[in-house]
Amino acid sequence: MLKIMIVENDAMIADYLEEVLNDAGYEVCGIAPDVETAITMGRACQPDLGIIDLRLPDGRLGTEVAAALCPGTRFGALYSTGNPDHPMLRDAMGVACLAKPYTPDVLVAALHLVWARMMGEAAPSTLPNGLRLLH
Repeated sequence: MLKIMIVENDAMIADYLEEVLNDAGYEVCGIAPDVETAITMGRACQPDLGIIDLRLPDGRLGTEVAAALCPGTRFGALYSTGNPDHPMLRDAMGVACLAKPYTPDVLVAALHLVWARMMGEAAPSTLPNGLRLLH
């Protein structure tokens, strides 16, 4: 079972994501509301994947989380944002960006694709609605 970390400062969204992921058969190893908590949690639980909100408290960005956890590990970052064209995503570490709002089915499909990319598989010709590969 893949372990997923949720990085989301909105508690209602984070709880909803946890429910969706548990129902889809994923193990949620934690929910972090900010950059520092996410980095500490990620180093402790070593998740396979992360759903990372782009905008976090104090003007910080989720790209900081991926920058701290991706190097030297097998961590697949899926950014979640209402602004999928944000300039910080151009060079961000991670696999993909999912535009908000999204449905549970699209989220699960996006996670499958991120994991497949982490395992070296080629991207499919058609991506789920609202999903964009970063690199």
